Amino acid sequence: MYYNNKKLAMSIFWVVVGVTLVVLSVTEVLTDSVYAGMGGALTAVGAMQVLRNLKYRRDAEYREKLDVELNDERNRYIRMKSWSWAGYATVLIEGVGAIAALVAGERTIQLVLSYSVCLIIFVYWIGYLIISKKY
Repeated sequence: MYYNNKKLAMSIFWVVVGVTLVVLSVTEVLTDSVYAGMGGALTAVGAMQVLRNLKYRRDAEYREKLDVELNDERNRYIRMKSWSWAGYATVLIEGVGAIAALVAGERTIQLVLSYSVCLIIFVYWIGYLIISKKY
């Protein structure tokens, strides 16, 4: 079973946190508008997850469709391939951005992008070492 009571409880928790942030922003306890936006987003995502969980519990056809979607080998392969393409694209775009920032004289942006590329490559390398020992 994909959904369980812990997931439902976490979804309700995020709704409560989101509503709390919105209320605190409206009452001006939190003065930055970022908290209101974050609270609205948490509320929306939490509410959608609660509705999805309830639909999963009530609708057998939806439950079967979702279980197949999550456990099918083809879908797992597609998700894995999508993540690998996203990783390659991120490294290339950030690398080009770092070079462009260097040429433009934006040292801080260049450093942030360069460090991000280094972090991604480091995480990839650690993951490669772990997976190569496993398989």
